[in-house]
Amino acid sequence: MEHTLPTIGISVGDLNGIGLEVIMKTFSNGDMLDLCTPVIFGSSKTLSYHRKALEAEHFQFQTIKELGKLIPGKVNLLNCWQEEVKLEFGKADKTVGTYALKSLDHACKAFEDGYIQALVTAPINKETIQSDIFRFTGHTDYLEARYKGKSTMLLVSEEMRMGLQTVHIPLSEVPKAVTKDLIVNKLHILSRTLLKDFHIKKGRIAVLALNPHAGDGGVIGNEDQEVVEPAIKHAFDEGVSAFGPYPADSFFGSGKHKQFDAILAMYHDQGLTPFKALSFGQGVNFTAGLDIIRTSPDHGTGFEIAGKNLANEASFREAVYLAIDLTRRRATTEEINADPLVIKNRNKEH
Repeated sequence: MEHTLPTIGISVGDLNGIGLEVIMKTFSNGDMLDLCTPVIFGSSKTLSYHRKALEAEHFQFQTIKELGKLIPGKVNLLNCWQEEVKLEFGKADKTVGTYALKSLDHACKAFEDGYIQALVTAPINKETIQSDIFRFTGHTDYLEARYKGKSTMLLVSEEMRMGLQTVHIPLSEVPKAVTKDLIVNKLHILSRTLLKDFHIKKGRIAVLALNPHAGDGGVIGNEDQEVVEPAIKHAFDEGVSAFGPYPADSFFGSGKHKQFDAILAMYHDQGLTPFKALSFGQGVNFTAGLDIIRTSPDHGTGFEIAGKNLANEASFREAVYLAIDLTRRRATTEEINADPLVIKNRNKEH
């Protein structure tokens, strides 16, 4: 079956950061347009400002007035606002933050209306985007609320798939947040994602311990014995191939992570420190478990290098690649589930 190119929505993130720079660098490569039809949700005035400031006049885009008139083979830009926006590279500006939300909102609406199949988000400033409408710690919480679902932040690279049990909460709050029910829920989300989005049946999931040495039998905290182990057993009995808990300090150095299809870390830095050490610049953040496919690079707004033409677009490009792959895999999953004869016919072909 021949598939048309997926339409990938791009939200611009914080306009004083490196978001538009990595977007332009990614789609300056014409080969990307052979893989997808991108549509940037922003402003032609703002994009032109960045293009001039970064001396990227070679980057070409086509402004469209409505999503029904997307042009394949071109970088499409939908104007989400008409007014001039005062920009200052590297500056945290609450007014500028409102435009990051406008871009994100327009992109989500486009997904809901069926115009895009996936969303790739450029980095936001979590402080300046806060408003009466956006009271979240990041994209993940916002999308969970908007799509009324439970998700898992899943960092993806060739090296590993790293899921997070808790994300943007203080370390002091992690032990009480790590409950049996939440661990079981996250494990089910990861298991379904491995099947639906990566086509890995009965994917093996490693669970990292909360305490050093997995608590050493209760000598260094009892959460692993009383909460984490029972949760893993419960999920396993329900059909999830979950194992652990494994002491985090030796898990990666010994290469044990290569034996699993995904890993569930108990808190943000426990998972992201080894992930970024092994995959920085090539990793992608995927919001797993929701109807919307959303990916993003594994870095922030890069205020310190904004406007200097120093940003590396590799992670953003990988985020686009993953969004394309996930779109196609989900289409295949839906196709198989809708028509049982597909499996039979494919087996005959092979």
